[in-house]
Amino acid sequence: MEKTKSGDLSTRVMVELAVLIAIVLLMSFTPLGYLNIGPLSITLLCIPVAVGAIHLGPKAGLVLGLVFGITSFVQCFGLSAFGTLLFSVNPMATFIICVVTRALMGWLCGLIYVGLSHSPLPKPLSMFIAALSAPVLNTVFFMSVLVLCFTPTLQNDFGMGSAVLPFLVSFVGINGVVEWISGCIVGGSVAIALSRAFHD
Repeated sequence: MEKTKSGDLSTRVMVELAVLIAIVLLMSFTPLGYLNIGPLSITLLCIPVAVGAIHLGPKAGLVLGLVFGITSFVQCFGLSAFGTLLFSVNPMATFIICVVTRALMGWLCGLIYVGLSHSPLPKPLSMFIAALSAPVLNTVFFMSVLVLCFTPTLQNDFGMGSAVLPFLVSFVGINGVVEWISGCIVGGSVAIALSRAFHD
């Protein structure tokens, strides 16, 4: 949750946000952030975004999602084969799929936790659900833009025809399941630990 009632708490929030940004940046450009298994690239970057959104609030989630998105967009300049392919097809849609959707994901994750925190659900359960929402939203937004903006090109220019939709679903779906499980368990656990440590 956002803590801005006093200067000390506000400073603490800024420090914690800066640490989480540093973690996102570190994970983005090291093997810590992406598990590359053949053509699959499973990202773990939703985890620090979710932790920040839950612990510090929707605005922090928006900032962390934006940082995640920018680093993801940078990957499209030769660092990621799939990202480079998307950028070559449609640069603007690639920016949206990388940056805009990730910023929106972080913000909505924070809003979901705020809503859940006012529900009868136990606090730890609310945190696990909010942590799960981050990778789920990330997958849903990514798939939506991918299908809307890239299907015609993949069908026509890359000769995939009617096989493009099953390819996209399987390609992203496998990633999504792993990201959902890890995001829920790790993100929720870390958020709970931070909440107990700071008595939030």
